[in-house]
Amino acid sequence: MEIVFDSSTLILLAKTEVLRVVSGDIQIIIPKMVRTECARKDTFDAKLISILIDNRNIEVVTANKEAVAALCRDFRIHIGETESLSVALKRKLPLAVDDLPTIKVCKILNIQYTTAIHFLINITEKEKIDRETAIVKLEKLSLYGRYNKRIIDNAAKRLKGGK
Repeated sequence: MEIVFDSSTLILLAKTEVLRVVSGDIQIIIPKMVRTECARKDTFDAKLISILIDNRNIEVVTANKEAVAALCRDFRIHIGETESLSVALKRKLPLAVDDLPTIKVCKILNIQYTTAIHFLINITEKEKIDRETAIVKLEKLSLYGRYNKRIIDNAAKRLKGGK
C-alpha cells in the first residue's frame, strides 16, 4: 500500500519511534518540500527520516508546480501540505496528515486521510508492537501532537482492547 505523507505525521511518527515500523508496512511517499521540512535539522526525528529516505523506505517525489499553485490559491495551508495534497490527488492515494487545516481540505476535496494515531492503532492491531508499548507511544503523541482529549481517550480505549 502507498500513502503520501505530509510533514506533521512523518515527524510525529519519527518522534514516537513508530516510523520505522510503519515504513516496513507501507510505501511512504513524500514530496521534496516535506523532505526539506523534515530532514534538515540535527534532531533524532530528522536523522531517522533521512536514514529512511537514504534506505529507500521513504520515496521522495516532485509535486506538479501548477497543481500546487492552484491549491495554494484555493486554500491557506503551508507549502509542504500543499505539495502533499497535490501528490495524493494526482496519484489517487490517501494522505497521512495530522494538521487540522489540511484535514479539512481533504474533506472538501474528498481525499482519504489517516493520522499518526491511526497508524499506531493499526500496527498494534497487527501485533507489530505490544499494547503496553502502544500506550506509551500514544502518551508521546499526546505530548507532541495537537489532539483533542476525546481523540486520545478513544485511541487509548482501542489500544487497550476496547472498540
